[in-house]
Amino acid sequence: MAERMIVVGGDAAGMATAAQARHRRDRDDLEIIAFERGHYTSYSACGIPYWISGLVDDAQQLVARDPATHREKYDIDVRLRHEVTEIDLDRREVVARDLDGGGEVRESFDTLMYATGAVPTKPDWARTDALGVFGVQTLDDGAALRAWLDADPEPRRAVVVGGGYIGVEMAEALVRRGLSVTLVERGEQPMSTVDPDMATLVTEAMRGLGVDIRTGVRVDALTERDGRVREVVTDDGPIPADVVVLGLGVRPNTALAEAAGMPIGPTGGIRVDRRMRVAELPDVWAAGDCVETLHRVSGMPVHVPLGTHANKQGRVAGINIGGGYATFAGVIGTAVAKVCDLEVGRTGLRERDALAAGFEFVSVIAESTNRAGYYPGARPMTVKLIAERPSGRLLGAQIVGWTEAAKRIDTLAVALWNRMTVDDMTALDLGYAPPYAPVWDPVLVAARKAVDALDPR
Repeated sequence: MAERMIVVGGDAAGMATAAQARHRRDRDDLEIIAFERGHYTSYSACGIPYWISGLVDDAQQLVARDPATHREKYDIDVRLRHEVTEIDLDRREVVARDLDGGGEVRESFDTLMYATGAVPTKPDWARTDALGVFGVQTLDDGAALRAWLDADPEPRRAVVVGGGYIGVEMAEALVRRGLSVTLVERGEQPMSTVDPDMATLVTEAMRGLGVDIRTGVRVDALTERDGRVREVVTDDGPIPADVVVLGLGVRPNTALAEAAGMPIGPTGGIRVDRRMRVAELPDVWAAGDCVETLHRVSGMPVHVPLGTHANKQGRVAGINIGGGYATFAGVIGTAVAKVCDLEVGRTGLRERDALAAGFEFVSVIAESTNRAGYYPGARPMTVKLIAERPSGRLLGAQIVGWTEAAKRIDTLAVALWNRMTVDDMTALDLGYAPPYAPVWDPVLVAARKAVDALDPR
């Protein structure tokens, strides 16, 4: 009789696990059932802002593998619109509610993969039934927002609450749709994933696009009329709104896991080992935005909700469930974002992270250009490096610039992953041609400046 694996969550981590396990074990050996409460599987949530803006025409373009592919090619029993409501680890059983047909189903399991992702942070003022208030965590969320924006009459005034990745990307998307956009951020800067000096460049670019950015502002309430949102009430005064988009960050979706007795770490994510097995629970696995992982630079547990990690972690779990051996080596927090025509990249620790981890360090900012200064299209690029004192080991990096900026962070991520010093980096053999880089690449210029800061003679 075949073993049975239940997958809770049908996006990146869950379906990567299922596909990898199926690759190693056929149906006669392993039956796989995947529950997904939404309408889609294996999709790119990161692409939602580009669908909203119109750069992507169809939501189906964001779907990597639809349910039919999982069923027919991978022999996975995908059950859409089924929300798992209970997990009993003693009885080895899950309970799921059919959101369309009604009723409940109970399924037993030998192996459980918990891949519920993350849920949006939602303060009390955002818990409203007023129409026109949206999160953008799932493709279903994006579909609802897109329908609202396409309605007649079309909304004219948008307020985005929160200045993280999703907030700034949604602000740009709404501007490109022709809306008047205000971004409200409680902190002193948008893009808190980079240091304040680098975030200033992002703020300037967004204001240049026409976004009204209000920092240090707290939202207290939403005002509605005729069942629709009309105003965002802040401690700096009311802001008129026809649509409100929430970009307040996310937290691990672990309510079911906690209720079932799975261990939760200090970040709020599920504790797993290097093979993605839930700590102290045989045959129970977890991956994606619901787990915490190790930061390779700080050595601290972190929660970094990114699709890149979710796919890798799912692959690792699937290999192990399938009988192989694989480990997830941790993260360094590499991310890139497009903000207007500006490219923003970061990896490793920010200054405040380095301080919290107990490092002594120097930080430098180097100004350069994306290509040879005389070549048409040369644009400014700002690179920031943080290096440990006195070793010179790279601890973190940030880049803000125009074309060819964001992908340079990958060079720095590789250096960081391999514990290189900034002195080592000055000798990197990077590609050069005037259309692509100056003779001294911005990465090398920044590394040289960091070396000088470590030994100012």
